[in-house]
Amino acid sequence: MSKPESFKGEKRIFEQLKRLTTEQINPRSERLSELPTIEILKIINDEDKKVAYAVEKAIPKIAEAVEAIVDALKKGGKWFYVGAGTSGRLGVIDVAELLPTYNIGPEKAEAIIAGGPGALFRPIEGAEDDEEMAIRELQARRLNKNDVVIGISASGRTPFVVASLRYAREIGATTVAITSVKNSPVTKHADIVIHLDTGPEVITGSTRMKAATAQKMVLTMLSTTVMVRLGRVKGNLMISLEPTSKKLIERAKRIIMMETGVDYETATEYLEKAEGNVTAAIVMIKTNVSFDQAVRLLEAVGNMPVKAIQLAEQLRKEGKLEKF
Repeated sequence: MSKPESFKGEKRIFEQLKRLTTEQINPRSERLSELPTIEILKIINDEDKKVAYAVEKAIPKIAEAVEAIVDALKKGGKWFYVGAGTSGRLGVIDVAELLPTYNIGPEKAEAIIAGGPGALFRPIEGAEDDEEMAIRELQARRLNKNDVVIGISASGRTPFVVASLRYAREIGATTVAITSVKNSPVTKHADIVIHLDTGPEVITGSTRMKAATAQKMVLTMLSTTVMVRLGRVKGNLMISLEPTSKKLIERAKRIIMMETGVDYETATEYLEKAEGNVTAAIVMIKTNVSFDQAVRLLEAVGNMPVKAIQLAEQLRKEGKLEKF
């Protein structure tokens, strides 16, 4: 990592930082460097136990964010995570996992990290302070009023994230802030504020610890619940998974078997007929329709398999299924 040309910095930023809850000294870990390994680990673990309670208090706001994303996707919009450093990396991870798990790609969800892909592996000098780059990134992705932008910043003051939310709000997009600092700058540009009161870190200011753990929990809760609401989960089965590996192929067969009661060989047969589309395979088995018909049924009901099966039954009674 290259060193900056000057260490003069700005005292204004110094004054801001020293007031943040995430920058305060944690009295439980003041003697951390003097403790044996087991005691260090116990302190970290004890502090981590507080994270779930901080997230629990934010559930009503997380629910609002879920509803906003679901509404946006139903209107043809998409959702974006925006962050710098650890916060940005967590956004990238969450989006990357949507494709194999729920068959949701960049047409529905994207993550923007300050500094671009290179910032996933190393810090990019000055990236988190580049407000103009934040706006250019959103413009390049044609952000519009139907979209949702979720800014992730533990301190709530990251310029890249603040600028993203400000620009998104200006063009009419829905904005969400995820932060560990109450009334921080990101909250002023957010329609929905998810405040995670994780308190001082074990290592002062190291928000890759409790603050980031809370962020990861919230992102997983958000995306999972959105997928459930969109019908990409039935019961608790990931019926929309993309079988792109041997493990996922076998998991897909198991899901088909559990949902329809067929044996392994039949599940394999229908997974092949459905070209790997697990949801379509389930509809094919339960309604005795072709793959093309199953796809059309699912498209007609927003990819909800239960509704697709009900529609097939209704059309069959009306004598219209064969031509559907």
